[in-house]
Amino acid sequence: MSSAEPSHILTDIEGTTTAIAFVHRTLFPHAAAALEDFLARHGAEAEVAAILADVPGPDRLATLRGWMARDAKETPLKALQGLIWRRGYADGALRGHLWPDVPERLRAWHAAGRRLAVYSSGSEEAQRLLFRHSEAGDLEPLFDGFFDTRMGPKREAASYTRIAQAWSAAPGRILFLSDVAEELDAARTAGLRTCQLVRPEDGTQPSGRHPEAADFTEVARLFP
Repeated sequence: MSSAEPSHILTDIEGTTTAIAFVHRTLFPHAAAALEDFLARHGAEAEVAAILADVPGPDRLATLRGWMARDAKETPLKALQGLIWRRGYADGALRGHLWPDVPERLRAWHAAGRRLAVYSSGSEEAQRLLFRHSEAGDLEPLFDGFFDTRMGPKREAASYTRIAQAWSAAPGRILFLSDVAEELDAARTAGLRTCQLVRPEDGTQPSGRHPEAADFTEVARLFP
């Protein structure tokens, strides 16, 4: 691997490794349907209680429902969804969707010595679960790290600077993959290399501001 090639690959999930429909038609509805029962059964447990303590307002359930309705990128909501999904994956109700090109390419990059990490608005827990219980088997060990909104908003350059520092990587050696142009803009401002995933199945519109690939196989051709 030459010094000009990306040594670290940072990937988004929704619209990049995974169909947008899986998140919105499977994961979100599952969490919404299970919310009340989950809180009734586990709300007093330390892990859940710590999350609920960060939910503002006198009616926490109403706040959570409001966040869900707006798909708000609120860290307590994402953490709670992650816990609900953990149970769903464990009992077999959920399996993590990945586009067919993704597992093969992740394994190939890992075997070639490239370091892999995820940056998603979903919680670290949710990220790990999706790859651990994926349709292609357990891919969690391929990754160095799982970064979520604790690094900051995905459309702010400072978030990518923090990730590079946490990963002990030079920004210019990191390739960030996402379907969202504004996220890629922020990453590029922080010095990362970028590639927009434009998957026809997800209806992604190319921005014209970044290199573009229809799948991970094409990413590998663009960044050998």
